[in-house]
Amino acid sequence: GGKIPIRWTAPEAIAYRKFSSASDAWSYGIVMWEVMSYGERPYWEMSNQDVILSIEEGYRLPAPMGCPVSLHQLMLHCWQKERNHRPKFSDIVSFLDKLIRNPSALNILVEDILGLPESPGEMAEYHFFVTVTEWLDSIKMGQYASNFMAAGFTTLDLVCRMSIDDIRRIGVTLIGHQRRIVSSVQTLRLQMMHIQEKGFHV
Repeated sequence: GGKIPIRWTAPEAIAYRKFSSASDAWSYGIVMWEVMSYGERPYWEMSNQDVILSIEEGYRLPAPMGCPVSLHQLMLHCWQKERNHRPKFSDIVSFLDKLIRNPSALNILVEDILGLPESPGEMAEYHFFVTVTEWLDSIKMGQYASNFMAAGFTTLDLVCRMSIDDIRRIGVTLIGHQRRIVSSVQTLRLQMMHIQEKGFHV
């Protein structure tokens, strides 16, 4: 066989020459990173051997400046060590289609967020949602989706500004449900918190 393009290739394809749609998903994530970084070389000046070792130790490319959180999240999914955990291309298309239909989700940039996961292994604790309905479903409160929509809370950005009074006002009357939604809103707010003064990175 010919040479393998190490920087674009999944670990199992490098080690065992196991090529599959899952290894293609890994490569897709790298190409996506190249596009979002305006053509930067993946892993910069690292040698191929250093790239292999770093990936084995859990290192993943950081988000390029100006990259929406949702797109870097997709990259990290593509770079899961276990190939069975990577998204199928039908999942990728579905996710991108949701983003196209909900462009406000692209407004949250990685440098605006505090405490983002830095490797796929940490991602289980972090959940990024594109729509209000997805978020409500994730906390088993999907029955209130129409309440949120009718009251004008149609984007996660608006949901993050909700108070307990807002939640009561839209018709969430059960105390347990109010608490669950408030707790999740607070978590969302932390994840989406914008840094007040960005300044220049030197």
